[in-house]
Amino acid sequence: MDTSKRRKSRRYDTSGIIEAQFEPGSHDRVLRNLLAIKTVDKMDQAEALALEESQDLLIRTYDRKYQFTAKDICQMHKVWMGKIYAWAGEYRRVNLSKDNSKFATAEHIPNLMQDFETTFLNKNTPCLFKKDAIAQALAEVHVELVLIHPFREGNGRVSRLLAILMALQAGLPILDFSDIQGKRRESYFLAVQEGMKRNYKPMEEVFKKVIETSVSRVKER
Repeated sequence: MDTSKRRKSRRYDTSGIIEAQFEPGSHDRVLRNLLAIKTVDKMDQAEALALEESQDLLIRTYDRKYQFTAKDICQMHKVWMGKIYAWAGEYRRVNLSKDNSKFATAEHIPNLMQDFETTFLNKNTPCLFKKDAIAQALAEVHVELVLIHPFREGNGRVSRLLAILMALQAGLPILDFSDIQGKRRESYFLAVQEGMKRNYKPMEEVFKKVIETSVSRVKER
């Protein structure tokens, strides 16, 4: 999950293009942005507010029978980040690594996203499944998108946003990911790692718990 703490600790390998540049005066902690924000806390707030607004808009944009495409994911990212970063909605052109793990090489992302659309989005959307099949569909799509890491920033959140839209297609409430912290957070990252071996079962379990929590909280209201 994207948090200010993780953002502060990131160490990305990047080249000297706009996506790799930091906002002047930010001490190399905040990416160059359209709002001239220089602190991590203010950027977190700006991104969170924009995400909330874009989620409401996107929920109204895609109906229950819509089949998502790679282009739609770029559009989601642009709707969310478009007022913050000049490169919003565009595949990254820099190579990223974190915690000794490398994400997909930038030059391969267009082809990987096309394969992702053909193999996973076409199979799992519209998400008109029932019970455990919903968690399976969400797990496959989520893991594969996170592993490609198509954007310079916001990949985890855009992946969760897509999961929310898919869950709504299945007749579920808006998914609540707030409990993915502590040991569950560790389980989440382990599930992503297992996805590298095309083992989606751990992520299915993560989504089953998310779904259960989301449904329970709606009933409590």
